[in-house]
Amino acid sequence: MSTASKGLEGIVAADTQMSFIDGEKGVLEYVGIPIDELARHSTFEETVFLLWNRRLPSRTELESFQREMRSEYDLPAPIEKIIETFPAGAQPMHALRTAVSAMGMFDPDPNSVDPAQYRRKALSILAKAPAIIAAFDARRNGRLVTRADPSLSFAANFLWMLNGKRPTPAMERAFDVCMILHADHGLNASTFTARVIASTLSDVYSAMAGAIGALRGPLHGGANEGVMTMLNEIGSVEKVDAWVEDALRNKKKIMGFGHRVYRAYDPRATYLKTLAEQLSKDTGNERLFEMSRRIETAMLNAVAAKGIYPNVDFYSATTYHSLGLKLDLFTPMFALSRISGWAGHCLEQLAANRLIRPDADYVGPHDVAYTPLAAR
Repeated sequence: MSTASKGLEGIVAADTQMSFIDGEKGVLEYVGIPIDELARHSTFEETVFLLWNRRLPSRTELESFQREMRSEYDLPAPIEKIIETFPAGAQPMHALRTAVSAMGMFDPDPNSVDPAQYRRKALSILAKAPAIIAAFDARRNGRLVTRADPSLSFAANFLWMLNGKRPTPAMERAFDVCMILHADHGLNASTFTARVIASTLSDVYSAMAGAIGALRGPLHGGANEGVMTMLNEIGSVEKVDAWVEDALRNKKKIMGFGHRVYRAYDPRATYLKTLAEQLSKDTGNERLFEMSRRIETAMLNAVAAKGIYPNVDFYSATTYHSLGLKLDLFTPMFALSRISGWAGHCLEQLAANRLIRPDADYVGPHDVAYTPLAAR
């Protein structure tokens, strides 16, 4: 009997040119470019082009791509009406998944897997996802929906729709960097889900909705919410050392530390830490950043030798809070970005498709006699 690899760990299920990860050395590259380079010098729109085309765009290509994306910002009226029916107490990730799925019902040709059509539909989903979240948040709080502004970048437009006011350049840049950092990360659970659905030649709406469902789980996309909950529980910088010591003694998980892949400092966290520090100062949230930095110091002193370092979720929590995001919007922010990666992987899957259908080792009994209902 073969030995099953629980969680498919160590199993190579696809070839990809999108992202490369070396967990031992703490390396993440998008199409060969180090993530820190992209975070410092690129934009989210340029990064999406890179992932979908496997190269950086020329200035003309980037401007054309930006115009195409911005022309898709607005939600169709039927989707707005559907969002109006969502209960105020619904979770934002459920709202996002449902609205993305509903988009397929208003597409006259939803099932096309023609590369050009699939790409166009994927861009529409990516461009409209911020409007879905912002509209739902407005409705549940009794506010009028702020309309999209096609003159703004992806990052600035979302913050505008969510808060009803223009973000500062520092806020726009911080959110844009978060979008870059979360765009793709190998064959993680949600990306694998998207590729499996795409491999059946199902539609892009199903693939994105399925991936959102996978991301929603607390073992995948929900970790940044856990970091913020932890910071609120600790309460102050002075309480950090005792809290960490107690948590480690009682084998309590420290949210935002450790990663399934990385055994070194998460390369996505490096520049994000710098941005989080500046943004926290700009927005009066220095206390949160100082708590985070103190937790990192305490953890590095205690467990760094075991290869447990901060991951991208650790400082994204402080960043999102400083941007004014509610706690239950943290995971949807992850989804906004990762739609770009999911779509890129689906396009890659379809370019050389083979149905993904792994085996399973049966470990149950054999030749069991059927017992009639009357005898049970």
